[in-house]
Amino acid sequence: MTLNGNHTRTEKLLLEAARVFNSTLEYEELIAIVLRLVLKAVDAEIALVFRIDHHRTDMKIRMLKAGEEDVSVFEHELGQGVVGWVARYRESAIINDPENDPRIDPEFAQAGEYEVRSMITVPLIGRGQMIGVVEAINASGGEFTEEDLDILIGLNNQIAVAIDNAHLYREVSREASERRALYEVGKKLASTLKLEELVEEILNSLKQVIDFDAGGIFLLDPDTAEMKSIRAIGYDPSRMGHVHLKIGQGLVGHVMKSGEPEIVPNVKEDSRYCEARSETMSEIVVPMKINGKSLGVVTLESDEINAYDSRTLGLLEAFASQAAVSVERAQLYESILASRELKAQLNVAKEIQQSFIPQKQPNIKGYDITGTNIPSGQVGGDYFDFIDIVEGHLGIAIADVSGKGIPAALIMASFRASLIAEIRNNYAIRTICSKVNSLLCESLEPGNFVTAVYGVLNFKNHILTFVNCGHNEPILMRADGSIEYLSEGGPLLGVTTEGLYEERPVLIQPGDIAVFYTDGVTEVFDENEEQFGMERLENVMRENRHRSASEIQKAILDAVTPFSATEQLPDDLTMVVLKRV
Repeated sequence: MTLNGNHTRTEKLLLEAARVFNSTLEYEELIAIVLRLVLKAVDAEIALVFRIDHHRTDMKIRMLKAGEEDVSVFEHELGQGVVGWVARYRESAIINDPENDPRIDPEFAQAGEYEVRSMITVPLIGRGQMIGVVEAINASGGEFTEEDLDILIGLNNQIAVAIDNAHLYREVSREASERRALYEVGKKLASTLKLEELVEEILNSLKQVIDFDAGGIFLLDPDTAEMKSIRAIGYDPSRMGHVHLKIGQGLVGHVMKSGEPEIVPNVKEDSRYCEARSETMSEIVVPMKINGKSLGVVTLESDEINAYDSRTLGLLEAFASQAAVSVERAQLYESILASRELKAQLNVAKEIQQSFIPQKQPNIKGYDITGTNIPSGQVGGDYFDFIDIVEGHLGIAIADVSGKGIPAALIMASFRASLIAEIRNNYAIRTICSKVNSLLCESLEPGNFVTAVYGVLNFKNHILTFVNCGHNEPILMRADGSIEYLSEGGPLLGVTTEGLYEERPVLIQPGDIAVFYTDGVTEVFDENEEQFGMERLENVMRENRHRSASEIQKAILDAVTPFSATEQLPDDLTMVVLKRV
């Protein structure tokens, strides 16, 4: 058969393949096109395609029967049947006597609900790599021929490249959707302090990016040491109710106890599964952690076996990370509201704020680092932190909130939650500050704002990279006593979404000292209304630069405290002293 007397039947199919494959990048739509073309190319009754997925331990086969419109899907164990054999050995196969071929797996045909009379199977090789397998079943003429094999081999490269491109497009689209979802959920979680609203939002947002049939959030009740179901969807209310599990009980309790996530491909084979719904086949459970402490877990269940993989785990851990800081904030906020008297409220707020402050100083070879926070009242709006990021890198943050008391402490809690969540989702410091600014603009009332400096110390290469968000300029004093000011960055946080932030790296040399501080250090006035100021601070640093970081910090405090005209410091005082020794 020829086309215009020039093209063979194979050439005609190749031209048609080039045309139809370029018509879409949508994966499922392309798979249907591939299957229709295979049916037509070798005049078969059934066409199958299997793309190798290194995240799966089984084969997900897509099948189309001649005369039908919809592609069906069935799963089988990896490596079984002729499809598995071809995928393993990368060799084509023509089988016209299936009863006498040991590679034929009767269960494979049963899973697809078809009978095999003849079969032709070819590996898909694209860009030198094994992409998958295409199979045609039951030739209309009775048997498949070498000519049929040549036709499918001729189509092989185009099919492989088209499927690979569509898969890449699907992955890129999915990753973009996941990033958008993470950003959106960050904004939404920062906008509420109500725990019920918060967990509802977490599950609704998860549903947009992870396919699950049931899911729930369990939080630890420290008073009873039990896991409480705070919110669950997809379960029978009469069976679920408000489930309480002891730590270590069930998969939820096990993950809470171990602090490590669990992916269970088949819950029917795992004795730890507490059956809340009979349809569930697989489950993933991830702890919600903050500062190494588990607040609770997120659990998702699917009616499919082996529904979750490492990609799902990474995404769910990112959600759980954001959820943990927001849940902690909401829990602490509810604790404050539950206090009936102002004194009790202040005590709770003080405990909250103290829990934000590092309980120990970083122990880094070659560096001496310390920090302190002294609120002017029971609670304040200052904050500093040392944040472990990746090996060899330490995050250093200092911030000051407009206002005082409980409102300032709550804003600071919101800032801290946003900062930690964005640090875990981003690497660029300027991006972290920009996103934290956007989140605060969404949640803060007009007139409220936060000033901050966030930097990352690479203590292997001795580089401090920082962004100053409208904060007091940290002082970098070199070993010879010369001064630099760490001023680069951008506007204060929570005022305008149009603010741009830039980061600056500085080399920290032996003997160099950096002091981060809030205005409670420099903006202290004596009885003559003279300000303590930058010059006095620099003089104290210079006079004590050969001492340890803690001794420098003490010297600054000893200079500032008696300088104040009032017995009590008028503002919160916070500082971090870093010295390379």
